[in-house]
Amino acid sequence: MSTSAPAVLQRNNVTVSGSGTRAMLFAHGYGCDQNMWRFVAPAFADAYRIVLFDHVGAGRSDLRAYDRKKYSSLQRYADDVLEICAVLDIQDGVFVGHSVSAMIGVLAAIKEPSRFGRLVLIGPSPRYVNDPDAGYVGGFTREDITGLLEFQESNYLGWSNTLAPVIMGNADRPQLAEELTNSFCRTDPEIAKQFAAVTFLSDNRQDLPKLQTPALVLQCREDAIAPPAVGEYVRARLPHGELVQLEATGHCPNLSAPEETVTAIKAFLAR
Repeated sequence: MSTSAPAVLQRNNVTVSGSGTRAMLFAHGYGCDQNMWRFVAPAFADAYRIVLFDHVGAGRSDLRAYDRKKYSSLQRYADDVLEICAVLDIQDGVFVGHSVSAMIGVLAAIKEPSRFGRLVLIGPSPRYVNDPDAGYVGGFTREDITGLLEFQESNYLGWSNTLAPVIMGNADRPQLAEELTNSFCRTDPEIAKQFAAVTFLSDNRQDLPKLQTPALVLQCREDAIAPPAVGEYVRARLPHGELVQLEATGHCPNLSAPEETVTAIKAFLAR
């Protein structure tokens, strides 16, 4: 590795806890940070070595490490994950990725299969934009995404206040959307804008069949960002994938339904 171990740990604000020997690495979604796992990760601390981190540009990561050209694709984020694994000597670990980090985990496991023995993909989407020619429904038209990114560019604060409730769902619990809004607002707007473009314009459909690691797809029954059809699409194209549909709604069951999320993950790991 060209980057030293301390630099990698500082760059991604890596924290390690737990009393197990097998590593369990949690990767947060867009606009979030490792704090989003606070209701889920502790449930595994007795059995696993818990590894939390922030993607470069998020949370308490080292913003000096951010480079627009370098982080112009999800593969660079996956490479960061693999550098963390190398520094911590993670082999046969468990990767839990939320939203865009689900695909980041898929890319990491394809590149270095020995690092992870299981993947948990929460609300994954290989492509957010519909592809009518291929019969693929991602949930958004090209015009939807263009408008979303233009709105973000012109009014980041307004975009954050508008999109967070859509992502979170659970309108009867406004405190959840408020937390996500606040998380968006703590992120450097210029970094957030580019990461949004990288996220919402990515297409990783062709990568799914390459993944040989057993993977659990956790899908909420109602999700405006990754509709149920997307979860079924992912499962059908993973060689060793299974799908569990949660009763939870929204795109962030790690916050809105942590107990159900933990139960589903534990059942998968026990099989």
